[in-house]
Amino acid sequence: MDNGPMQRYRTLVDEGCLKPDPAQYLAAEKLELLANRMAQYEPPKKTDLFSFFTRKGGEVPEGLYMYGGVGRGKTMLMDLFFETVPFDAKRRIHFHEFMAGVHDLIAHFRKADDGDPIPLAAKEIADEARLLCLDELQVTDIADAMILGRLFASLFDAHTVVVATSNAHPSELYENGLNRPLFEPFIALIEDRLEVLQLESQTDYRLEKLQGTQLYFSPADKKAAKAMDEVWELLTGTAEGLPVAIEFKKRKIKVPQTAMGVARFSFADLCEKPLGPNDYLALAHAYHTFMIDRIPVLRPERRNEARRFITLIDTLYDNGAKLIASAEAEPHELYKEGDVAKAFERTASRLIEMRSEGYLGRAHGEAVSEDAA
Repeated sequence: MDNGPMQRYRTLVDEGCLKPDPAQYLAAEKLELLANRMAQYEPPKKTDLFSFFTRKGGEVPEGLYMYGGVGRGKTMLMDLFFETVPFDAKRRIHFHEFMAGVHDLIAHFRKADDGDPIPLAAKEIADEARLLCLDELQVTDIADAMILGRLFASLFDAHTVVVATSNAHPSELYENGLNRPLFEPFIALIEDRLEVLQLESQTDYRLEKLQGTQLYFSPADKKAAKAMDEVWELLTGTAEGLPVAIEFKKRKIKVPQTAMGVARFSFADLCEKPLGPNDYLALAHAYHTFMIDRIPVLRPERRNEARRFITLIDTLYDNGAKLIASAEAEPHELYKEGDVAKAFERTASRLIEMRSEGYLGRAHGEAVSEDAA
């Protein structure tokens, strides 16, 4: 491929956006091979329920499961693959959002009483996309653990190709979980149907880029805007990202700019629109780093914006998402009087903590301990 994941990776290295890394290079090569196979792959068309899982298609490309420590480039590499693979029926989604959708489908089919809801849910998913890119696959919920084996068996029977990233080897998923033997068929299925690749890079590139970098700029003037642009380019290697829309429970959340797992918004984009906790959670799962421009000093009458901002920062903090921001004032001066001023004190404290090396070292998605909270 002239502009496949391997070429895109090389270009990023040549431009100085990425450091040469043998482990990432190997992963990019494997993704390139898979992209070439997907270009030749003709999956079965949509069919009726009775023939869906028995109809034969062409040879199904083997998917890929990439695992390794935080900041090693797994999501970046998967996104390069997703953006360049010449295959239309594809979907890229965070694993938590994927499973939330699965449970909604199962509940729908169970209510309709049309038969076993898990194969029906799998059919619905495969009808939409025969290439699934699942980011940050981790299993902590017993409800997820109990259905994953049957769900993925049905997806693979439907000739679905899966690319997944995770911090853990498949054998370490749901470790010490309740009724884990019932989950083990899923592990065997992943190891049988996907190539398992450890991204053995020794460097946490995400932490390396953020350490020593100013993360909070005040006041939010032209100098701050220029500094934010410079940090954006440092993290993404591009002057401007692409606008996208995150789908969550049949809603679309607009993201003005995104690249390399970083999302950039204005304060107005996030807190002056009717977004709620679930919207912020979907975003926190989808992106490891957030840039927020022009956080204003909030007067008492702007209590709704203040409440949304509190919820947003709590969500980012609880999920280990990194934050770079420009603001009219330092955190404790942003909202001093009003209905939620007391609650905002914790938000101001978190805004300060989110600049610390300890916080920057947290893995994306890693829950904070109760003591730390």
